[in-house]
Amino acid sequence: MIETNPADALARTCAAAMLERDRMAQSLGITIEEAREGYARVAMTVTPTMINGHDTVHGGVTFTLADTAFAFACNSRNEANVALQASISFTKAGRTGDRLIATAQERFGGKGRTGHYDVDVANQAGEPIAMFRGVCYRISKPVLVDP
Repeated sequence: MIETNPADALARTCAAAMLERDRMAQSLGITIEEAREGYARVAMTVTPTMINGHDTVHGGVTFTLADTAFAFACNSRNEANVALQASISFTKAGRTGDRLIATAQERFGGKGRTGHYDVDVANQAGEPIAMFRGVCYRISKPVLVDP
């Protein structure tokens, strides 16, 4: 029998709760592929409504996917965090029908009030689409709320 790491189980619960409340992520069809402590991988399929005037995926859509992975990773310990700073570099254009996968990894968390995360966005072939870096700020409340 495989034992579940309690910290990773908490991360999955936090990510699921956040996605349930995140209307934007839901509207884009973002799904959680994996969530662990300090880590999250989410994905979505590019639809025609996500395409810009150059017939490529809108940069804001790619940013939103990366930001969602960032949010799930930095809130994985049931300590609410908000974005303090974020930047993105685009490396390849996404197209209608592409499956984009954003993988967020904690680089520095510590016990302080901020955390630093890198998010790589790739298409279904593993080709890099964008690189996102985010800094979060802990706001001293839990992610999970009692009903």
